[in-house]
Amino acid sequence: MGSELKLPFVDFSNIDQNTNWDLTKSQVHRALEEFGCFETTYASIPPELQTSMFDSLKLLFDLPLQTKIKNKSSKPFHGYVGQYPMVPLYESMGIDDAPILEKVESFANMLWPKGNTEFCKTIQEFSEKLSKLDQMVRMMVLESLGLENYVKEHMDSTNYLLRVMKYKGPETNESKLGLNSHTDKNIVTILHQNQIDGLEVQAKSGDWIKIQPSPNSFIVMIGDSLYAWTNGRLHSPYHRVMMSGDKARYSLGLFSIPKAGYVVKSPKEVVDDEHPLLFKPFDHVEFLQFYYTEAGQRAQSALKTYCGV
Repeated sequence: MGSELKLPFVDFSNIDQNTNWDLTKSQVHRALEEFGCFETTYASIPPELQTSMFDSLKLLFDLPLQTKIKNKSSKPFHGYVGQYPMVPLYESMGIDDAPILEKVESFANMLWPKGNTEFCKTIQEFSEKLSKLDQMVRMMVLESLGLENYVKEHMDSTNYLLRVMKYKGPETNESKLGLNSHTDKNIVTILHQNQIDGLEVQAKSGDWIKIQPSPNSFIVMIGDSLYAWTNGRLHSPYHRVMMSGDKARYSLGLFSIPKAGYVVKSPKEVVDDEHPLLFKPFDHVEFLQFYYTEAGQRAQSALKTYCGV
């Protein structure tokens, strides 16, 4: 049955606030309520920039391990992740504030003693353009829920993390776990991959949907922080990566993330008798720290365990 399910497709290839906005907004809202994610195309990122981006990822992951582990962060899951026995096919790196050129240059200078101008230009341009899609989606969500008064506060409360990922091919046709089933903990995630599939999203029915996006498409997904902020009006889906074959899968995710110190708190407009408050206010960074404890990893829903009402 899972193979019969498909993610909704929402076309962002030709849209602004004067053209197709209301129609697209209703499609986005419906998709995020039902599936928590959708597939889209986005003309602002042309195929040649996508190609340059994946060339940059291959260059990055071909660096020696002792170089890659210089990518450290005090925030959980923001630096280099790899060499985990539970997910031996997976490694990833994080670039904080990737839409800002100086931040990308600082990241590159850590890995290449003389810097890498072309790498920096590609990462920054791609991230900046993708951040515009994130902002449009979030604007549509707020408008759909009648929360226009919160737009400035909501947009100002986040920054961006670009996570780049490599999954080694397991060299077998049997499916092997690339990344454990999980929900994202942030606001919105936008995923993009090379031509090696592996992403699976769990529908509300419990069936797993194997995602097979077109070469130029993106997957937009809701994270737990937006699920909580909207008081459960949207769905935060479980997803995983299953690998087969011998080719490496490269993917990237642009994550909009609540800034440290910002308290995620549902607006009063989304709390009523039909929709009682689901979560107490919480700090995203503190929630992340809990998630990576033994109790957080053991919990069926770390969010409900941490701050459920």
